[in-house]
Parts: sequence; structure tokens; C-alpha cells
Amino acid sequence: MMQISSDPASNKNSLLNVMHRFIAATNNMDETIMVPSLLRDVPLEVQESQQVEVVENNEPPYPNKQKDMYEHYLLLKSIKNDMEWGLLKREMSGGASFLEMAVKQEEQQLIIGELPGEEGSDLEGQFHYHLRGLFGVLSKLTVQADHLTNRYKREIGGGNFMR
Repeated sequence: MMQISSDPASNKNSLLNVMHRFIAATNNMDETIMVPSLLRDVPLEVQESQQVEVVENNEPPYPNKQKDMYEHYLLLKSIKNDMEWGLLKREMSGGASFLEMAVKQEEQQLIIGELPGEEGSDLEGQFHYHLRGLFGVLSKLTVQADHLTNRYKREIGGGNFMR
């Protein structure tokens, strides 16, 4: 007979566990990278598992917006901070996160009379769709944080950052 644990954190596929793995990976990255400025002008490596298919016009559908490892490092730290602190810290600092923009858009829809449920009343389906997306994004970000940490260790160990 299969037993289901009552503790959601013990399930390796739980959202909380995926979030904890990402936060742990970014904390490890932050502790390992003592001098983040060394990452400036160091190009990102395309990982074999992350190679993007090229569409007809020879451009990837979702190009990386980060130009170098330093910008990628800042992106991962920013996402971790948004997850840990939510919208409150961004509002206090005056920045706008993706989550904050989505909340504002929903508020505007309510003001002009659109109901959020009009897009589709299948809330369970919408929840599962976004949950799968969140799992996928957090898993990829965790891999990227680990990759950035390992590459930093490899480059610093080999002295390849010295110019």
C-alpha cells in the first residue's frame, strides 16, 4: 500500500521543495562568487540541455537578454529576492517586478469592468498550467545557478579571468 506523507516539504516534487532548491542554489552561487565583477564581459556558455531551436529567420525564439555572466548573476539574485520578499520590498525600493506588473494589470482589468474569470472559468486548469510553468522555470533557473557557480569555480581555479 502506498503511503502519502503529510509533510509537503518531504515530497521532492512539491513546489516548496523546488523553490527551496532554487534558493539554495542561488545562495551557494552568492557564497561562492566572492568578486562578482570578475563575471563582467565573460560570455554565457550555451548549455547542451538549453540549446534553443532556431526558427525560420535564423533567430532563436527567446534570446538571452543577459549579455554576460555578471548580468546573469544579477538576474538570478533578483529573482531569488523577489521570491523571498515578494512585492513589498520592490515597492519600497521603487522597482517594478514582473509579479507586480501582473498584479497591476489585473487591478486595471477590474477597474474597467473585465472579470479575471472571463478568460476561462476553469480555475483548476489555469492553476495547473501555471504550476507546471513555475516548476519548469524554477528547475531551469536552479540548473543555471549551479552552472554559473561551477563555471566561476572552474574559471577562477584555472586563472582564466586574469587579463
